[in-house]
Amino acid sequence: MLFRACAFTAILTTAAIAEPFTFVALGDAPYGDPAEVYPPFETLIETINGTDPALVIHIGDTKSGGTACSDTMLSDQLDFLQDFTAPVLYTPGDNEWTDCHREAAGSFDPLDRLNYIRTTYFTEPEQAFGTGMAITSQADAGYPENVRVMLNDIMFVTTHVVGSNNNFEIRDKAAVDEFFARDAANLEWLTESFAAASDAEALVLAIHADMFEFDFGPWWDPESWLRHSGFASFGPALIEAAARFEKPVLLIYGDSHVFRQSRPFPEGAPNLMAVEVPGDENMHAVRISANTEAPGIFAMSLLKNPALSH
Repeated sequence: MLFRACAFTAILTTAAIAEPFTFVALGDAPYGDPAEVYPPFETLIETINGTDPALVIHIGDTKSGGTACSDTMLSDQLDFLQDFTAPVLYTPGDNEWTDCHREAAGSFDPLDRLNYIRTTYFTEPEQAFGTGMAITSQADAGYPENVRVMLNDIMFVTTHVVGSNNNFEIRDKAAVDEFFARDAANLEWLTESFAAASDAEALVLAIHADMFEFDFGPWWDPESWLRHSGFASFGPALIEAAARFEKPVLLIYGDSHVFRQSRPFPEGAPNLMAVEVPGDENMHAVRISANTEAPGIFAMSLLKNPALSH
């Protein structure tokens, strides 16, 4: 009888092991004249669909900073998000709203563009783009773009942290007010999401901003944000949450368009690995394998766009 009980327990344990899977991350694309960049971006979408990922993550900047932030342009990018066959998580980038005040982007009101995105992209905040996979969002607090979902024992989280210093524009009171409200919501979402992941084997966090651009800390405190005041709360909070989590954390971001991997917090959170997706003229993606039984869990490779020569 004891043997049978042990054998039954072993069967349950084996059955509970999550199956390995792959997901794809991309961002900072398509950049440029739609007539020139839409066709290769469509090829990239087809290529990603051909790998049959369990999930796609777009880290934002669905358009370049030199193209107009018009309703038509933003609607085009929403259509692209719906073209993936896998569920899609999307977090906005600075080019979609923060930088829209620039003349090259059409001199739009950034907060108007942010409102447009929230009211047109996130009409069903409890569902992912594409297949409508059920997700949890921060919509009740006014931030439907902040979402999370558990997939095969890994928690996936998006948090609205953008480049251009996270919209902390001290010359613009409206931008400062927006920043402080969203920053507080992001910190709350980060804390809640790590708590919700207590039983997960790992956590994946997707943001837009390259928080590490230009070296993010001085020599005496290299894991601080002296030069990036827009990340001065979120960065340390991420270090603390990841360290407390203890299990693998993968930070996915973009903004600087360079495919690279790093461990940005070797002292504060050595369990956190970061990967930046390529972008701009390097319109490729990153294919990530996830296996909770493997050391480190995550393995990354560049998924090249066959429409590009480089």
